[in-house]
Amino acid sequence: MTPRLSILSAGPGVTLQDGGRHGYLRYGITAAGPMDPLAHATANRALGNPLGATALEVSLGGVEVTAEGGPLGVAVAGGAFRIGLDGASLPPACALTLQPGSSLTLRAGRAGAWAYLAVAGRLDLAPTLGSTATHTRSGFGGLDGRALRAGDRLAVAESRPGPADPHALLAPWLVRPPEEIRVLLGPQDDFFAEDQIAAFLAGPWTVTTKGDRMACFLDGTPLTHAKGYNIVSDGIAMGAIQVPGEGWPIVLMADRQSTGGYPKIATVIGPDLGRLAQAQGGTRIRFRAVDRTAALAARRAEAEVLARPVAMEPLIRTDFSAEFLLGRNLIGGVVDGAQASP
Repeated sequence: MTPRLSILSAGPGVTLQDGGRHGYLRYGITAAGPMDPLAHATANRALGNPLGATALEVSLGGVEVTAEGGPLGVAVAGGAFRIGLDGASLPPACALTLQPGSSLTLRAGRAGAWAYLAVAGRLDLAPTLGSTATHTRSGFGGLDGRALRAGDRLAVAESRPGPADPHALLAPWLVRPPEEIRVLLGPQDDFFAEDQIAAFLAGPWTVTTKGDRMACFLDGTPLTHAKGYNIVSDGIAMGAIQVPGEGWPIVLMADRQSTGGYPKIATVIGPDLGRLAQAQGGTRIRFRAVDRTAALAARRAEAEVLARPVAMEPLIRTDFSAEFLLGRNLIGGVVDGAQASP
């Protein structure tokens, strides 16, 4: 029997994402892919998968999964979610072998908005336009173009085990305070006077709770336009920051539209996309303008991190729950007291 990852429960917004559906923007089809590309790649790297392999993207609603038909190696990386294995707590970034009948849960924690659950092997899904990335608004990719739900079963081809016991991933690059987000100004920063660009960078801006995979909405002192707020629609990159007529910036994210007609004052650099995506509602942020050289250096540094194996260390358990202990065969034998020596 082919091993499968079974979804026991799933909150809203749990989807399957690979590295994205690239090359189709001119047809109105955006890439989708992970909200936090660095965390997604880290979970895959920890298991020896290709960096862009398909993984579960888990929102604040959380997910609970188990293995069927055989053990599965899995890794989790992303925000500071609460991870549990049969009632025992695990660190937010970890790798383990999920045994049939065991339950792995990911729940929202003290920080972060997205976590990634990768499986050692290949989730056996039919690609759409060369990708399995789920874009729910268009019904592309993943599992029938929709979010995952209880009862879904995902076959795992070429499955491999993970560590025999849970290990913590030593991935300090995932600790990224979101208070400062680096941007490249433009491409329509000329639609704003210098004092408005200064105000945009000074902030602060508050991440609102209305954001989703399409956009991050910001609250603060509205900006004003020097040349109006309508432009000829042009292509939208992930991280583009539009300023509509109301003056509050909107950062376009993974499920953004393909084109837009509002001036884009700046664009979040690639290595900071996940930093912003992980900011929960209510987080205050500021933007810092950098030049192209600095942006490319940040991208190279990220690539160098992902080129190396992810270090791990075994966990020392301190919180054995009754459920966890009863799930283990801890008895080596039984002695009849009547047969014991006096």
